[in-house]
Amino acid sequence: MSENPVPTPGKQPQTPSESQQPMRVLRQFRIVFNAVKSHFRQVEREAGVGGAQLWALSVIEQHPGIGATGLARELDIHQSTASNLVRALVERGYVTGSREGADRRTVALHVQPAGREVLQRAPMPFAGVLPDALASLDPATLAQLESNLDQLIAELGADDEAGSVPLAQL
Repeated sequence: MSENPVPTPGKQPQTPSESQQPMRVLRQFRIVFNAVKSHFRQVEREAGVGGAQLWALSVIEQHPGIGATGLARELDIHQSTASNLVRALVERGYVTGSREGADRRTVALHVQPAGREVLQRAPMPFAGVLPDALASLDPATLAQLESNLDQLIAELGADDEAGSVPLAQL
């Protein structure tokens, strides 16, 4: 295979380095995705719950009495996804829900001792390695990354609704 740049109609010929850039960036995405996947496997192995459940459990621990709507907001996920996470945590005995407030419609969530044991066993960060790494970036870098990813998402024609699904559930 030749290293000579191939002319594209309407574009300048690429240098060998430029022609390899998409593959280098793809490799970077693979590294990121594999780091995330490895962390989720470690969570599952050490804590016995999925990454999204662990994050939800940690948020409920930090905000006793939070409801499913508040949990969805904290995790930046869809309300129905948060409700499914809560249902799974309740079924496993990690969380209880009780009707509180004047109208008794909202369910306040509380971590139970079994849920606290899971949190003690689980590797950090509870939110996952990607949210933790993103939060550590300086604002200018994060703004540039956001802008660049917006362009990539537009190029993919991807559905914005996919952004409300936790990575651990992909």
